Amino acid sequence: MALTLTFSKPSLKGEIQVPGDKSISHRAIMFGSIAEGTTTVEGFLLGDDCLSTISCFRKMGVEIELDGKSVSIRSGGEASWKEPAEVLDTGNSGTTTRLMMGLLASSSFHSVVAGDASIAKRPMKRIINPLREMGADIRGRQDGQFTPLAIQGTQLKAIEYTLPVASAQVKSAILLAALKAEGKTVVIEPMPTRDHTEIMLEHFGASINRTAEGRIELEGGQKLTAAHVEVPGDISSAAFMIGAALITEKSTVKLTNVGINPTRTGILDVIEQMGADFDVEELETAGEPAADLTIRSSRLKGIEIGGDLIPRLIDEIPLIALIATQAVGRTVIKDAEELRVKETDRISAVVAELSKMGADIAATEDGMIINGPSKLHGASVKSYGDHRLGMMAAVAAMIADGEVEIDDPDCIAVSFPNFVEEMNSLLQ
Repeated sequence: MALTLTFSKPSLKGEIQVPGDKSISHRAIMFGSIAEGTTTVEGFLLGDDCLSTISCFRKMGVEIELDGKSVSIRSGGEASWKEPAEVLDTGNSGTTTRLMMGLLASSSFHSVVAGDASIAKRPMKRIINPLREMGADIRGRQDGQFTPLAIQGTQLKAIEYTLPVASAQVKSAILLAALKAEGKTVVIEPMPTRDHTEIMLEHFGASINRTAEGRIELEGGQKLTAAHVEVPGDISSAAFMIGAALITEKSTVKLTNVGINPTRTGILDVIEQMGADFDVEELETAGEPAADLTIRSSRLKGIEIGGDLIPRLIDEIPLIALIATQAVGRTVIKDAEELRVKETDRISAVVAELSKMGADIAATEDGMIINGPSKLHGASVKSYGDHRLGMMAAVAAMIADGEVEIDDPDCIAVSFPNFVEEMNSLLQ
């Protein structure tokens, strides 16, 4: 069922807490399942992707209890996992699919991993190749390029691996496999990517060495101990509220307890360069850094975005493209070819849907060019079953003349289940 939105010169006022960080929520379940003992998680994201991760580990015999946004995970460690009798269904979650590969490759059993139609189109060879170098026995369509994937767990050996592309998922899958591999595994990053896995490894008691040159070293055979995890708000979800406040008139929105891991704050760097009016009030936390963010309506200017900044804001680019339509001048987004292998080809999809609404936007091979400001109008737009595109369209509706109809709005629940309700609560 489609969602129809129409607004009349809205402004946004108030304070909200965005849902828990999706990347950290996934990893909290995984590390709690690897560790021995009872792990507790607060602020867990009750989104479809993270629930897929819980479902997979339950199928392997891990006891996981949900109580609102609190989770309790009781595990005897990887040695206590059981061979799943069913396919491990990862739903729409690329993180679950790819990181599970690293864990299952060193298991003591056989397993099969598959997701939805979107996951079936996403490339897995970038994960499978380094794992095979470690000795993994993984088979699938087109020699492991696509799911379903069958994994026969085996003893792995350490490798030294330079990532051909900056990818936190590839890095994380290798590090998870390295926990049970023989020897010291070394991963070398061409540029920094989100480091939630490294932070959580240390939080659960692993010894890991990270250098300024991008080398990450992890000795195999380490056991993890249960811990308590506090999940801050997801800055990738907060980005859509940030964007809404920036481009609607007379708006002031406070977002509380948002994660500001430096590998994820590219969105804040971009809006600062564009001239946004906002404040960051850092909070006292253990583990992942967090802050309260206050965002105000702003007159923005076009800028160029690329290079090392891209891995720090890859999930926020659909939103950045939207706010660029309201900025004065030209915005160029480049070096973002990774967007073409997300839940959908986000470059083509963003350009197609914003063009329907009157934006002056064109796709390039590795990004897009946006000329602003453009007056947006109502249209029937597609979400492509992609939560980021669904939220982008909902924010665009706030400044469009006329009705915006969004197909398949349920996909938003992947990362921000109450997005429309929260946005309505801020309307003045």
